[in-house]
Amino acid sequence: MLKILSIVNQKGGVGKTTTSINLSACLFKMKRRVLLVDLDPQSNATRGSGVEGSSIDNSINDVLLNRASLDNCILKSPIDGYDILPATPSLTESEVSLVAEDNREFILRDKLKDMMQNYDYILMDCPPSLNILTVNSLVSATGVLIPVQCEFFALQGLSELLNTIEQIKISSNQSLKIEGIVRTMYDSRNNLSNDVSDQLKEHFPEELYKTKIPRNIRLAEAPSHGRSILQYDGLSKGSLSYYSLAGEIIKDE
Repeated sequence: MLKILSIVNQKGGVGKTTTSINLSACLFKMKRRVLLVDLDPQSNATRGSGVEGSSIDNSINDVLLNRASLDNCILKSPIDGYDILPATPSLTESEVSLVAEDNREFILRDKLKDMMQNYDYILMDCPPSLNILTVNSLVSATGVLIPVQCEFFALQGLSELLNTIEQIKISSNQSLKIEGIVRTMYDSRNNLSNDVSDQLKEHFPEELYKTKIPRNIRLAEAPSHGRSILQYDGLSKGSLSYYSLAGEIIKDE
């Protein structure tokens, strides 16, 4: 059964794009058909997947603004092999233009319909804000995957995000659910990391994945080389942790 996962947190720097890239790579390695949709104008998921701007004729911006069909925009990650719907900085145009459109929150969902039979997983890397692009992702999704950095303000930001998800569920996507919450940049030597981790376990015992993504230099380096951690350093703690997270996700298939 197809899972469409919106990877979202309105706070930047929590490992959202890192999770999008590495989860896509792990699921593809596990023989799943994967499409990664880059919905962030910063286009870090696109570059981190090894796709250079010079190779992009059409992007997600062209799809959202009806300038190109979705199947004409999809590329393949040259190193990791999964499909990617790339973004460029021009995606800021959609942020502005979609606000004036009727049924603007359903545009991405309608575009994805024709491609759903081609994939087992569609992962969407959202921008670090609750803007129209993020709303489109949440309306399209079957589930929300929330990366949470183990730091002081994590729970406050998570509460705001959960309120937004509940509003989307009521207004536009009744079947939307929390797929899971994943702890990122976890450092077991840090008391604050452990305290936040314990609070997450207390407040979200059902939603919290067992896997913790460690603070890991190899994870941080991999995107600048245009590849996932599997390809950059497959035996690192970061690689093994994302493989573990992918295993938790597919066990519900």
